This record gives sequence, structure tokens and C-alpha cells, in this order.
Amino acid sequence: MDAFHDDDLLVTTTTGIVRGSLDGNTRRWLGIPYAADPVGDLRFRSPRPHAAWSGVRDALEFGDIAPQVPTKVMPIPPGVEISESCLNLNVWVPQPKAEPRPVMLWIHGGAYFVGFSAQRMYNARPLCEASDAIIVTINYRLGALGFLDFSSFGDADHVFDTNVGLRDIVAALEWVRDNIAAFGGDPNDVTLFGESAGGGCVTTLMTSPHATSLFHRAIAQSSPVTSVYGPERATAMATMYLGLVGIDAANAKTELREKDALQLAAPTLNLLNEVANTSPGTVAFAPMIDGDIVPESPIEVFREGRQMRIPLVIGTNHDETSLFKLMKSPLMPMHESTVQEMFDQVLAERPELANIEGDITSVYPDYPKQKGAMAISRDAGFRMPSIWAAEAHSRVAPTWMYRFDQAPPMLKLLGIGASHAAELPYVFGTLPDKVRAVDIGFRFGGLRQAHEVSQRVQAHWAHFAATADPATPDLPWPRYDEATRATLIIDGTDRIEDDPDGNVRLAWGDEPFGFD
Repeated sequence: MDAFHDDDLLVTTTTGIVRGSLDGNTRRWLGIPYAADPVGDLRFRSPRPHAAWSGVRDALEFGDIAPQVPTKVMPIPPGVEISESCLNLNVWVPQPKAEPRPVMLWIHGGAYFVGFSAQRMYNARPLCEASDAIIVTINYRLGALGFLDFSSFGDADHVFDTNVGLRDIVAALEWVRDNIAAFGGDPNDVTLFGESAGGGCVTTLMTSPHATSLFHRAIAQSSPVTSVYGPERATAMATMYLGLVGIDAANAKTELREKDALQLAAPTLNLLNEVANTSPGTVAFAPMIDGDIVPESPIEVFREGRQMRIPLVIGTNHDETSLFKLMKSPLMPMHESTVQEMFDQVLAERPELANIEGDITSVYPDYPKQKGAMAISRDAGFRMPSIWAAEAHSRVAPTWMYRFDQAPPMLKLLGIGASHAAELPYVFGTLPDKVRAVDIGFRFGGLRQAHEVSQRVQAHWAHFAATADPATPDLPWPRYDEATRATLIIDGTDRIEDDPDGNVRLAWGDEPFGFD
């Protein structure tokens, strides 16, 4: 079928007509702008509506991605450019049918400073076909241009809005609300899902008045729920960054808009490393409490039951920190010395937790060896924040918790296991069809089992998007509550465990452990 003569591939949006293409039996529209380019005076400002266009706009190729330092871990596909003109999204739609379909909007991860929707792993065609849902993937501003707070360096004539990366996601959700019906989707049936920083955006936006009613279900994969900082720490991060980029604080209000965007992105790794080394357990780029889009600490909002009371699936991976060890990344504490420094700095800020350190370390038999330090870091950054959010949310809305343990034999042998982000190709169905030279993880087998696990994961995610319940007639998954703490362990053979590693959970206590 010729895309240029198929009326089903011409869709009228609020800003103009877009032309899509066929990807197998799936229809897709790539690189649709959902907001104006955040350039010039719009840099560091909340997203503005995109101007309407006349005629037909091709939506056949991925759009530009947010300014970032390219990495070998995330190769940029040919034809995809880095630029500030990055506020675009992609829509995958199954073959037409009469009734509106559920919608799933994906927020990619990348520690709030790298990543993009055109990653091969996020090809949404397999998930679209498996779920019979419309899948939307987005780009949003990252790093210094999206998740640093320069508001204190501006004035009435040079305004710097807060959390502009989060505001971009809200703008994308508003685009879905206003346009997805034209693609056959139900704007009142939107599931927001994301991983790592994307999962953090999900849980943070569940507490934001700006996102009210824009999504109706949520899936938070490996969310750093508590990595949201107060104004003082956010200003300190921005000040540190200005020193690295060579901008005097007095001149920041003008120079931050005069410098090339790639120049602003260049020192992000340096800032990331400096923050990780001087304040282990914190990240350089993250949402900040601004009294507006993030009115309060998200975990405190959850604990008080004032978040969106929507169905939530939340969980973590068994071996989150192994990826950071493999990449030699300082993002997470890996040794006794850095774990100890993390404890010391948290307790200096929060003396009410003074007695907790000994309780915590006592339940990690491998501590102070590196394996034990990595387990503490994993639980401080991902597992315990997700449990704290799940138990709080379960008091006010349906909640389901999982732990992803699946790993092929080779990765288990290497001690990598189910690392951070390991579940992504299972969720999207982008596992390899056969073992190639580059697929080292399946060198000793396990690919068939991986595909079976992927089918089950996709069935859970799809059923949740369609019915607000991830359990299917063939795949049980009881709700999480504080009585049973039922958790789905996703592995070669799935199982339900009540309160897995309960002694560890009890040692951390009920008071969220983190930085202000």
C-alpha cells in the first residue's frame, strides 16, 4: 500500500494534517511536534503551542533529539539529529477498528540527561501489535536544558521556568488529550509509563496539579521516587554547573541563552560525576520542588494520600546496580566508602534517622564487600522508594508490585543478572529473533525463554492499559497491600511472593530515606 495514497495515513491534528506510513500492519507517525521549538527566548521556558501549518506535513522519520552528549551505550540512529527542536512524539496505531483504543504514553529513561525515543529498543510496533493499544513515545528536554533550576539567576526580564523537562511531558499529555481521538485513541484511557528517570517522571507527575486528569493509569519501572530535591540543593547543582560551563553567576541570565545548546550539554557528564563523587546517592539532574508543577516532595504526597488516586503498577529489577558497575558509572555508590559517605550525608541532614544505619547494614550479609554495598545502593535508590510509594498508594488506589528477576544464563554467569533497564526489551518486544554476534547475553541460550517472558510481561501491561488490572485469566497478579505485600516475581517461571526480603524492608523502616 502506498503511504502517499492511503487516506487512513492522513490525520488532522489541532495544528495541521500529518502523513504517516505503514510498518508491517501497524500505522505510524513519527516526529510530530507537540510544542514550539524551545529556542531563543523560549529556552528554559515552559513549552508553548506549536504554530499551525498549511498543507500536509510528513511524519515519516524520527524527529530531532534533545541536546546531550552521545554515548556508545545509546547509539543515535542515522538521520536523527541532536538539536533544541526536540519537542516531538511518535504514534503507533494498530489497524483501524470502530471503538476507541486505550493509549500508552512512554517516557524514556537516562538519568534525566540522556536518551531519546528513537532508540531501537523503543520500537513500539511489537508492543502495539501485542497490546492492541496506541503507543506514543516522546522526546523531552534533558540535562542542563531540562532539569537544572536557574530560576534564582534570572530577573523580571530574564525568566527561567522550573522543571521544564517535566513541563514538556505535560505538554505531550495535553497533545494526546486534544489529538489522540483522531488516531483512533481514547483520550480518557491513557496509561503513562516510563523507566528509571522516565519512571521518576511518572511518580512525580502523579503528585502534580498540572497533570490532573491527563492520564488515568500509571506504570513506574525502576522509579527513583525519592530523587526529587528541594530548592537549596537544586540551586547548588545549578551553581556547580555554571562553574563547569564557564558562566559567571552575575551573567547567567543572558549567557545561558546566548551559548550554543551543544555547548550547554557538553559539561553534563562532568557535573554528573562531580555530584556523584561529592554527594554519593544523589544525581545532578532531577525534578525539584518548586511549589508549582512539583508543589511538594512526591513521596510525602504519596504518604499523605494526596496523589492521583489511579491504578498503579510499580516495581524494580533484582540487580539494578550491576549496569552501573558494568559501565563504570559513579551514579550509584558501589563501595563501602561511598555507601558510608551516603549514610553520613543523609544523617547529617536528617538526624531523626540516626539509629537506622546499623539496622540497615546488619541485613546485608555481603556488606562491607562490594556485593553488599551494591545491594544497599540498589535498595536506597530504587527498591525501597518503590515500596514506600506502593504501600502508601495501596491505601487509596489499586496497586500492583513486581520484581523483575529474568536474566539469560550468560548474564547470570557474569554476575550481571537482571540489571537496571533489563526489562525494556521484554516490555517493548524488541528482543532479538535469533542470536547474533552482538547478542552476548544469549550466547549460552535462553532466547526462547526470554520471548516467553516478554509475551507474559506484554500481556500484563496490555491488560492493565485496557482494564486497569494487570492480571489476566491465565496470568494471576494479586493487588499489593500492607497485609500481604503480594509481589509478582517475573522470571523464567513467574510466581507470587508475599513480602519478598521482608527483613530488609523492615530494616529500612517506614520513614523514607533520602536527601532533601
